Order: sequence, then C-alpha cells, then structure tokens
Amino acid sequence: MGSCNFKSDTLDTTQSLSKSHFQFHYGIGKGGFGKVWKVEHKKSKEAYAMKEMSKARILSKKSVNSVINERKLLSYLKHPFIVNMQYAFQDRENLYLVMDLMPGGDLRYHLSRKNKFNENQTKFFVACILIGLEFLHTNGVVHRDIKPENLVFDKKGYLTITDFGIARIWKPENAKDTSGTPGYMAPEVMCRQNHGVAVDYFALGIIIYEIMFGTRPYLGKSRKEIRDQILAKQVQVKKEEIPNGWSAEAGDFVNHLLQRKPVNRLGLNGPEEVKNHPWISDFDWKKIKNKSFQPSYVPNHEEDNFDERLNIDNDPWKDADSDALKESTLLLQNAATQEMFSGYYYDISQSNSNTEIANKNNC
Repeated sequence: MGSCNFKSDTLDTTQSLSKSHFQFHYGIGKGGFGKVWKVEHKKSKEAYAMKEMSKARILSKKSVNSVINERKLLSYLKHPFIVNMQYAFQDRENLYLVMDLMPGGDLRYHLSRKNKFNENQTKFFVACILIGLEFLHTNGVVHRDIKPENLVFDKKGYLTITDFGIARIWKPENAKDTSGTPGYMAPEVMCRQNHGVAVDYFALGIIIYEIMFGTRPYLGKSRKEIRDQILAKQVQVKKEEIPNGWSAEAGDFVNHLLQRKPVNRLGLNGPEEVKNHPWISDFDWKKIKNKSFQPSYVPNHEEDNFDERLNIDNDPWKDADSDALKESTLLLQNAATQEMFSGYYYDISQSNSNTEIANKNNC
C-alpha cells in the first residue's frame, strides 16, 4: 500500500484560542475521555462539534500518544468524506478538538430508529465510505475503527468518516496495535498479527451484514467470545438467506469482505478492486465525489439527530474517585506532565499548504 512521509509539524504552539471563544449548546455524544458538544464560535457564529477530553483520564488510560497522534493526523488529512479538524487547543485539565459539525447524526442513531435500510440506500452509504477509505489508504493511513458510530451524515445526506483516535500511518510491523471495537475488528487484529488496509474492509463487511440482517455476524459479550466465534467458522451469506429486496451480488460482496484470511479478502489490493465489484461498479463515482448525486435517504438536519442530549451540568466522568484517576489528576500539576501535551494547538486559519496531506510524490 502507499505510504506518505509526513512533513514535520511546525505550527506555532502559542495558543490564541480557548474554551471562552465558544458558546456551548448541548452534549451530542460521549467518548472514552469525555464528551462531544455542539458549540458555536462566538466571533464567526459557525457551529462545530467539540470533543472535550480529560487529560487525567487520558493519562490513566496511557493514551497520550493516541490523542497526540489523532491531532497530528487530522492536521494533514483534509477531505470531503472525512470529518475535518478546524481547531485544537488545551487548558490545564482538558484537550479540545473542534471538528466540522455533521447535523445528520451518526449511522448507529439512524439504524436504531429505522431498523433497516434498503439495498440502494446501503449501496450509497458504502460508496461514501469507500471514497473516504480510498483517500485514507492511498495516503498510508489505516482507520482501524470503522463502525456505525464513526460514520456521520452531513447536511446533504452523505456519510463521512470520523474518530481517528486509533488510526495509524501503516507500517509493516504493527502486531501490537490491537485497539478497535471487537464486533467490527478483523481476525488478524484480534489475533495480534500484522495488518493493513484490509481490516477496514472487513469492518465494512460487518456493517453491510448488520444492515441486511439487523444483527452482526459475530456476537459475544467479550473480545474473546467474538474471537472464538470468528475462529470457529467462516461466515457465508447463502443465496437462500438473502433478505427480500436484496440482490445476490450484495451477498457476494459481503462474503468477499468478510473473508477471515486477509489474503482472500476484497480490498487487500486497494480500493479499486472493491469499487470494481459488480454490486458497486455501476455507481457514478464522479457524481458522488462532487456530491451532486441525490441520496435516497437524507436525515432532516433541522431535527435533533443525536441521542438524548447530555446534561451540560453533569460530570462526564463517573469514575472520578478512582485511584488511577486521582493519581493522574495530581500529575497534571507537574510541568513535565503538561509538556507531554505540547504542540497540540491548531488553527485552520493559520495553517497553509504544509498542513495538507504530504506531497503525493512521496506517497
């Protein structure tokens, strides 16, 4: 696969942004380190999604490298089919990542309310995801956490990819990078083996299967249970199992994505072989890329497309009295600890072409 040599991050770390520059409206999600808010930039009046992350929780989970990595990746990754970063800053207690607001909510929200989408709607979702993955993979990045919660609708009804917390620039020896969501995690990641772009296509296969049948192919209460199921059998959608209204090509597409061995999996050799599969090959890719195609399902962005709004006054971290978190909170008083988060600041208005994806000649 392609690989980019990212240029060094030379952004000025002198912060000119703070929490006070934004009007907080309400919570629209929860993450591993805190909340996601709908906010408005007081000066520009632009609405954004702001991820607020507790440094103490980041420290207690030994995830400093992951959050710094996400910030660095997003300063280079700019594309219409991913959720782009606009600002990043910090104070003593928290990191703040300000992203494009996707008013249509995430795919999980709509799956839980609509139950199932039809084949044409699903095919369009897949096309959007493939365009986003093509951009990432061509530039040497593996997302590693593709799932309905990380696919969000823009105001036109196009799906975009978000949450790059465990995304990585691909390297040959990456067996130790085993993070992800078990229900969507590829077997090679589950089994702590080296892995590449094919893990994202396995996750895509899980999502299509879930939309088709209303459940994931491998279920379990723990990572071990799911891994044991994957190792026990190769999921195969049989023709007689295909739901009414779905084509045999759809089942074939899923079967090729859900191959346990990555060498047999559709997508191992790049996005073109996925796009050339008979189920998806007839799409007008140019129209989708320039977003002139009319989706058959468009969330009403005037409505609240998020799970129940989070109480803005609630403490988002219920385990604040845990020993590990208490210890991490005390560490924040040390200058050396704060230095671990240095260089986090980002302002898109101060960036230039050097913050775009590295020159394609290096890929």
